[in-house]
Amino acid sequence: MLTITRSPTYHVDVNMQIGETSSAQTLGAGVVKRPTRLADGRELIYFDDPGTTLGAERSVDARTLDPRPDTATMRLDVLTGDWISVAAARQNRAFLPPAELDPLAPQTPTNPSEIPSLYDVAVFENKSPSFGPALAEAHGDAPAAVNPPRGLDDLDALGLGRTRTSVGRCEVVCFSPEHAGSFGTLSETRARTVIEAWADRTAALSALPGVEQVFPFENRGEAIGVTLPHPHGQIYAYPYVTPRTTRLLDAIDRTAPDLFQRILDFERGSERVILQGEHWTAFVPFAARWPLEVHLLPHRHVADFTETTDAERDELAPLYLRLLRGVDALYDSPTPYIAAWHQAPVRAGRDSARLHLELTSPRRAADKLKFLAGSEAAMGAWIGDVPPETSAARLREAVEGVSL
Repeated sequence: MLTITRSPTYHVDVNMQIGETSSAQTLGAGVVKRPTRLADGRELIYFDDPGTTLGAERSVDARTLDPRPDTATMRLDVLTGDWISVAAARQNRAFLPPAELDPLAPQTPTNPSEIPSLYDVAVFENKSPSFGPALAEAHGDAPAAVNPPRGLDDLDALGLGRTRTSVGRCEVVCFSPEHAGSFGTLSETRARTVIEAWADRTAALSALPGVEQVFPFENRGEAIGVTLPHPHGQIYAYPYVTPRTTRLLDAIDRTAPDLFQRILDFERGSERVILQGEHWTAFVPFAARWPLEVHLLPHRHVADFTETTDAERDELAPLYLRLLRGVDALYDSPTPYIAAWHQAPVRAGRDSARLHLELTSPRRAADKLKFLAGSEAAMGAWIGDVPPETSAARLREAVEGVSL
């Protein structure tokens, strides 16, 4: 085992003109936030590294863009209680474009991409979102939805043919202006900037009318279904509490409010720990589903990134980088994964549901992937291919050989 020794108030100037950058705001670790707008009115926010070489000015987005698509509609699956957002505009999103047409790179005369200027980290509203841009109520430039959800009780009610507008927001988080890479290829300084952006955006999105849960994540690799190799992640702001989190809250209700602390204590006493620091511990969970699965928990209860301290964020940057590079070192090649940062809902379970990472990969050997077939995909009845203790031992060895 390798041992490594409240968020700022959100503000958007709704009177900001297209391309104009509002007053800069200094966040934790010296990160500077610079909000602006894209040509079609979508919000774009630059997060500058501390000591960045970039100037304060940002180029104007001079593109002529089509109007934003209508907000999607979600339908209730009466058999499960799940809401399914039907977002047809997503069919038009980019699919593995060449580097010279990278839509997440800074704009050039030959590449009319989404980001007008050179940047360190950039966050912008998705052009083809699964949720939004309409909200439960008009807010800033976002319109009020025609048929929004009317609270969690409304969404819990079962009935045939029920629909609601898919209010919320989907954002893209660009980790770097480089064409290729992932979170694990970032410098410690840049990783810390992204963590600050996650905290800032969690606070902002949680305050939007109708948003019930905020989910930062990174999909990495074509085997996962990634359509852009540019180093980036996403943030979804859902109009409901997700099915996975609903099950988690139910487990807490059936056991104890300190369930996450009990899990942490149980795992820290096991052979499944991979690395730990003063504030965080990474381990392969006792009942891991995937061939590669790692959970990363803070040592104290925090509901989401907004509640982490500067010290916790400072330690997370190198620890998370070490973990991701160890995952890649396992097979000496980039590993496909989903890095899912689970956060407590906005208005439920905040005293018991703890912020944590669940990193999963279908890779079960250097040249083999686990595919979800009949039992897992159809029935949700998982069969593990690799004993968690074996996976943890291999990951520990890989992580111990990593240098930052």
